[in-house]
Amino acid sequence: MTNQHNAKLTTNTGAPVGDNQNTMTAGVNGPVLLQDVHFIEKMAHFDRERVPERVVHAKGAGAHGVFKVTNDLTKYTRADFLSEVGKETEMLARFSTVAGELGSADTLRDPRGFSLRFYSEEGNYDLVGNNTPVFFIRDPLKFPDFIHTQKRNPQTHLKSTTAVWDFWSLSPESLHQVTILMSDRGIPASFRHMHGYGSHTYRWTNAEGESFWVKYHFRTDQGVQNLTAEAAERLAGQNPDYHTEDLFYAIEDGEFPSWTLSVQIMPLEDAAKYRFNSFDVTQVWSQKDYPLIEVGTMTLNRNPENYFATIEQAAFSPANIVPGIDFSPDKMLHGRVFAYPDTQRHRIGPNYNLLKVNQPKNPINNYQRDGSMRSDNNGGSDVYYEPNSFGGPKESPVDKYATLKIEGIAGNHSYQEDDFYTQPGDLYRLLSEDEKQRLVDNIVGGLSTVRLEEIKIRQTKQFYKADKDYGERVAKALNISIDQIK
Repeated sequence: MTNQHNAKLTTNTGAPVGDNQNTMTAGVNGPVLLQDVHFIEKMAHFDRERVPERVVHAKGAGAHGVFKVTNDLTKYTRADFLSEVGKETEMLARFSTVAGELGSADTLRDPRGFSLRFYSEEGNYDLVGNNTPVFFIRDPLKFPDFIHTQKRNPQTHLKSTTAVWDFWSLSPESLHQVTILMSDRGIPASFRHMHGYGSHTYRWTNAEGESFWVKYHFRTDQGVQNLTAEAAERLAGQNPDYHTEDLFYAIEDGEFPSWTLSVQIMPLEDAAKYRFNSFDVTQVWSQKDYPLIEVGTMTLNRNPENYFATIEQAAFSPANIVPGIDFSPDKMLHGRVFAYPDTQRHRIGPNYNLLKVNQPKNPINNYQRDGSMRSDNNGGSDVYYEPNSFGGPKESPVDKYATLKIEGIAGNHSYQEDDFYTQPGDLYRLLSEDEKQRLVDNIVGGLSTVRLEEIKIRQTKQFYKADKDYGERVAKALNISIDQIK
């Protein structure tokens, strides 16, 4: 590291990097631009850092199930699988820890991945979220760096709490998610006893072409239950596959877990005037402003016959959308739309969608040919280009994505709103006295092992900015003077 001290950050071709915090977008709220070569190089390299297990979400469990519509929301979306009350759609779910390796314990303090696939009649729709409504960062350019802090130090090959808290303390947008992670919700009692969220803002469009912003909430019908830090640590030693085992045998015994899906709906024009940036994944929409509207129920009722064939090879991607559902200008979502399928092409191969678990129910008709592990007839003798004069598949203009007006100057833009403290502070103040104490104890348990005092002080300042009592409690437990954090 000494020869790199205070050196300019560069690309792999030696070009200096002008902005490593914000992706290049078309205006402040515009989409991420493909010309951002630094982001593309950084993310594509990151996607290929681990072989063959997933770079993130390596340890997980899953099951088959069904989604049933219980409420008519066709005035908001023309998505076929949501088109009528009572309609049922086959689905697949995978739950996972984020940072742990394939052999890690299920009960680590970590967000849980909440990945769902709906095998609709118009293609696979994947909703790839977490058990938390927010995330640590809001720009995908920072994602490889964030995950590096969760992995092993290249010299010691050990996990580093110093790296974790150093990054968080220098990324104040992480405070909301850190507060959730260090609270009781940081370790679910089981996959069955946690909520799930789409986290990002998405866009729904109805049959008349009218669009709305939407957020997804899956509420567990089993009730939320969490583990204490002590219980989780004990289980990590006694049964590191505790959550995997719990899900499998609950389904095996006929105790099918279920979740109720509700959504928040925001008119398009509200986004420009809402008090928080509607596309910032570190913020939530108030349910007082946009109440939950029930959509349907998800029930998991069948275990996989073979874990590798079904769960390990399942290639979830937020890029998999269907008519009536589209993306918002959420920059983290745009980054994932690129990164997930790029990772799958590397991890499984370019023809990963030909695997049974990834195949849609409706026929695949396109001109993609060849590539490793091509397992079908490779298009046979049919025409292999488009446009053509031989009756090959043609585009369907009626299924174009909904248009979205964008304007602005192309550049490395940060979100204009930098209120990182209101929502974490509000969350802290909602906790009971016992919950506050456990939150502080969990934070101190991690921060006390950090090697650099400067990082402890900097992070404690973040807590203090969210809530005075929050910061003072952490400071006292770490023997940091209040003057140092004010």
